[in-house]
Amino acid sequence: MERGYIVYMLRLITHIKCLVGTRNTSTVLRGAALRELPCVEDAFLLLDDERIAAYGLMKDIDKQELSNPTVIDARGAFVLPAWCDSHTHLVFAASREEEFVDKIRGMSYEAIAAKGGGILNSARKLQEMPEEQLFEQSLQRLYELIRLGTGAIEIKSGYGLSVQGELKMLRVIKKLKAVSPIPIKATFLGAHTYPLVYRNDHQGYIDLMIHDMLPEIAKERLADYIDVFCEEGFFSPAETITICKAGMMAGLKPKIHANQLHLSGGVQVGVQLGALSVDHLETMDADAIKALAASNTIGTLLPTAAFFLRMPFQPARQLIDAGCAIALASDYNPGSSPSGNMNLVVSMSCIQMKLSPEEAINAATMNGAYAMELGDRLGSITVGKKANLIFTKPIPSLAYLPYAFGSNLVDRVMINGEWIEK
Repeated sequence: MERGYIVYMLRLITHIKCLVGTRNTSTVLRGAALRELPCVEDAFLLLDDERIAAYGLMKDIDKQELSNPTVIDARGAFVLPAWCDSHTHLVFAASREEEFVDKIRGMSYEAIAAKGGGILNSARKLQEMPEEQLFEQSLQRLYELIRLGTGAIEIKSGYGLSVQGELKMLRVIKKLKAVSPIPIKATFLGAHTYPLVYRNDHQGYIDLMIHDMLPEIAKERLADYIDVFCEEGFFSPAETITICKAGMMAGLKPKIHANQLHLSGGVQVGVQLGALSVDHLETMDADAIKALAASNTIGTLLPTAAFFLRMPFQPARQLIDAGCAIALASDYNPGSSPSGNMNLVVSMSCIQMKLSPEEAINAATMNGAYAMELGDRLGSITVGKKANLIFTKPIPSLAYLPYAFGSNLVDRVMINGEWIEK
């Protein structure tokens, strides 16, 4: 099929047991709409190069005007839009399983941090690792997640905590963007914690971010978003506003680490700033929920972080019932969520936060895409969107996906209309 001098490839996927997330229009989902997950049973899906061209019932396939497409037999698989993971720290130098053991033995987060662990541990290891090595191992992690069904991802800095370290991380993310088959969004999280040399000089570190880091980030176009850990003992609401406004002046949109450990005011700050998302939300009250529900800001829930830290899970049902728009993400990082497996995130959301399978899948696809400003390209089976797709192994029903949490039910992954090798 020729258009000008470009040859486009038609692929016809047949005998899909259930095509999940079929939508004519695309928007952020909340409330009752989050529970609705349109599906087509015994379906076909037509791809034109890297995009979705048509879909429908197998019995209607002869109505399509096709020009010698390549036929792919789905063999009765469920086909879903790929996961959109809108909160990760995928670029890091080393794991921290020694701290995992310390926590099992009863050591607190504060005690681990006091002996040089936590975020500062990751920062020290990152400073020591050459940029090319950091890139190579981050690329391996990225492909591991793609093979598990992730079709778009956000990656934060925040383990540099110095001009050199933060720029190193963001340059690695930029390199990943250049070679990745999936969309990557980059977030500057210099305000992850205070480095030791600025422990008693908070304004000095804020000035360093604003006057030394942000101009270089803007010059090299290293980030899409700016993030701040708004939390007691880290960055106050006033400091968060100052940092985010400086980032906004540099062309970065705000996303906030909010209300993880305390009622930090991070949700209200994010809403005030028009943040794209406020993430974590383990600790919420009526005022924070009301503010989020009345806004266009998405609340991103990170259940595997709560699980790993043995914290109460996010009050997802209250958020949904109040009308908040929620997304699900992995928070993949070496300290509090050492897994980027979005299949586990979806399962845990159903098991521990009482989301229905439909709500969890919508939050991890459509709303996750919107939490990265990719809703017009990904997150649903919609004509014109990219063919980033999950093909399941044989399963009896859609609910079996989160139900069988210990099994990898992803058979094949297609990105931009092409298979990703296992």
